[in-house]
Formats: sequence, C-alpha cells, structure tokens
Amino acid sequence: MGINQKMMGLGKKRSVIREIFEYGNKRKAQIGADKVFDFSLGNPSVPAPDCVNQTIKELIQSESSLALHGYTSAQGDAGVRRSIADYVSKTHGVEVSADNLYMTVGAAASLTVSLNAIAEPGDEFICFTPFFPEYRVFVEAAGGSLVSVPSRTSDFQLDLEALEKAVTENTKGVIVNSPNNPSGVVLTEESIAGLCSVLKRKSAEFGAPIYLISDEPYRELVYGDVKVPYLLNYYDNTLVCYSFSKSLSIPGERIGYILVSPTAENSADLYAAVCGAGRALGFVCAPSLFQKVAGRCVGQTADVSIYKKNRDLLLSALESYGYRCIKPDGAFYLFVESLEKDAYAFCEKAKEFELLLVPADDFGCPGFVRISYCVTTEQIQNALPAFEALAKAYKN
Repeated sequence: MGINQKMMGLGKKRSVIREIFEYGNKRKAQIGADKVFDFSLGNPSVPAPDCVNQTIKELIQSESSLALHGYTSAQGDAGVRRSIADYVSKTHGVEVSADNLYMTVGAAASLTVSLNAIAEPGDEFICFTPFFPEYRVFVEAAGGSLVSVPSRTSDFQLDLEALEKAVTENTKGVIVNSPNNPSGVVLTEESIAGLCSVLKRKSAEFGAPIYLISDEPYRELVYGDVKVPYLLNYYDNTLVCYSFSKSLSIPGERIGYILVSPTAENSADLYAAVCGAGRALGFVCAPSLFQKVAGRCVGQTADVSIYKKNRDLLLSALESYGYRCIKPDGAFYLFVESLEKDAYAFCEKAKEFELLLVPADDFGCPGFVRISYCVTTEQIQNALPAFEALAKAYKN
C-alpha cells in the first residue's frame, strides 16, 4: 500500500484512555456534561501556579519577539539548562551541569529520545506492572521489545525476585515510574535500593551497562511526608525523563527534559547519543518560550492539596462501599480492583451509571481499573452515589 502498516494501525486504534475520553465527550453532548462522571484522562484540573502566567507576562514585556520566539540551541537554552541543573543539584544533592540536560517536548519526547539513544536491535526493556501503555509503543518504535514484570499486587512495590529472573543478556534498560501511573504508588527506598542492587550485579555479570530510565512527570505530586527517592543517588547509569506538565499544570505546552547522569559509564557519549536521537527524531529546540518559563518556575508546583482532598474523599467513600483500593501516595490516580474478573465488562457496567473508568488490562494489570481524580471536587461528590449504586448492583 506504500505506507507503514504498523504506524497506520497505531493511528487507527487510539489508546483505551482516549477511546473512553472521546466516548465521554459524545455522552456529555447527549445528556449534559454535569450528568457524566468522566474519570478517564490524566489532565491536571488544578490551575497553574501564579509564577507561570506572571513569568509569561514578564518575558513578553522584557524580551524582544525575536529573542522570545526564536530558536534556542538544539539541546535547549543554556541558561535554562543551567537553572534546572542548579535546582536539581541543590534539591537532590547531586552534582549535575547544564551539559547533562537536554530540553524536550514533554515526557513522551524524553522517553522516546532516551530509548532511541540506547536501543539496538534485539534489546529488551523491562517495566513493572502496572505501566503506562505507551511504553510499549515507544520501546517498539525504537527497535526494542518490552518485557513486563509483575509487581506485588498487595502493595504494587517491586517484586525483585521476578526482576532477577527477567533480566537477561539482552536487557538494555529498565523503566520505572514513581509516583506511578496508573496506581499512584510511590516506590519506597527499599524497592529502589533492591532494584539498583540487581541491576549492578547483572551489569557486572553480563559485562555491559543496564540503563535505568526514570519517568518522572509526577515527582512533586506526593502527599504528606512521602519522599520520592532520586535515582541518581542510587545508580550511575541513569537517565531521568522529566516533564513540567503535571507539576506546573501545563500539559498542553509540552515541555520537559532528559537528565543524563554525569556518573554514567561514558556519560559524554551517552549525552551525545541523546542529542543524536533528538536530531534523528526531529526533537530539537523545544518550545523556546516555555523553556524560559520552566527555567524560572522550576521547583514551583500547582496546589497539590486539592488533589489530596480529592484522593481522601474518593478513597474513603469507595472503601466504605466495599471496593478494594490501592492507596495512592502520589500522582492523581486511584487504582481499584474490579468488582468482576473482566475489567472491561466492569467498565461497561459502570457506563450504565454514567461512570467513565479505564480498565487496566493495557496497563498490564487485568482485573483493575484506573480512576483519574484530577477533576473538580464537586464532580467527585456528585459521582459518589453512582459509585455506591454500581457496588450495590454487584452485591445484588
């Protein structure tokens, strides 16, 4: 046919998340938005912090249009990268520089660039269930294959014995996502230390580095005194893929970065490979205006307390109705065990109550559903009777 059949297939079949979101849009047009309880999409509902709009105004007033909207260096504005490097060094106790950073078009670009920088034919990349479904798309597009390793279903911490069995001489990298999408689980220091111990031992055994790719769009979205271990402090061959989409509530602006550990094996060559992959994929010179916004607003966050309020409300209510929930310490997702074995059937049943939930089969966890509580608190309050009625329908 003259076109790439695999790409055509990806274009014709949206992700399950997007399918449910589009169904919700149609349903809202039919019966009214206030009557549809859409918990499908991980789209931040809390406004960006004041620093975002204030910085945009200041930049527009202080910089020329050419300077503001022109190209930066391919890997990103040097001043922005320096600002982010200084913040990371101070906050996480690691010494990184601007020359370790590559600005990207959000976390998706960070991941695809990183994977293309290191993937070679026959390489395998491990991720832990549950995982963001696009990992498979990104890995396979880079020429690798994805190997999923089940987490402990009791708490969704890492199963290190299962990891040990999964690592082979073909393993090129391991992807971790903490706080996790879709579970909201934050990997403990014990899990991270155990993971790194396995990777160090296996790297030595096979005589080649196994890279740790840390996908971190939710790093700052944590509740209480929960700490998210910073991977560069535990493992040398690490690439951090970060996005400002969630922390600053600017997902549509598509801005993030890759941080290559300065202590990685052949770190300068690894960074060069990142730059080369960015070039090959066309991901050079991330949006210049929002590079500068990110550089000035690094470390700021939207009001996380609103997400915590939503979590507490939803978690408490659903548990009282008899649902088994995995308590999320971060992100803005609640992972809930389906009330029947088939999560797709359960989500179809939920539609009868105008509840739009995402089955977790594509996340690698059949029998669970994801509920995105990055919605208004009012929507959660209004949806609670529907969640209760759904639970009663199964009891009856």
